[in-house]
Amino acid sequence: VQLQASGGGLVQAGGSLRLSCAASGRTFSSYVVGWFRQAPGKEREFVAAISWMTGNTRYADSVKGRFTISRDSAKSTVHLQMNSLEPEDTAVYYCAATENRPSGSTWYSPALYNYWGQGTQVTVSS
Repeated sequence: VQLQASGGGLVQAGGSLRLSCAASGRTFSSYVVGWFRQAPGKEREFVAAISWMTGNTRYADSVKGRFTISRDSAKSTVHLQMNSLEPEDTAVYYCAATENRPSGSTWYSPALYNYWGQGTQVTVSS
């Protein structure tokens, strides 16, 4: 499956953006799809993920209550709605997918995900 991320941009603190991750080549039918981000000089970190089959979701503590991950079955697309953005959210955001079934902490590990899209830059100004 190929992943195409879009929706990044520049926004002021407190603003909102919606990222999209579209699948091509295959549908997401049995995948877990996640979003990760990487700020300059930092390691890639987990943001959110959703199981396409069950709709179960996971969020990093830093984004709970502000970000929402959802799936659009008709378009085989996963969205990440980001509200109340903070300068600390500035990073390149990557979508990723896996056919593996996560359990426990593996949801949050980049190593679980074997398909990655190109990044999309999110910049939040103070």
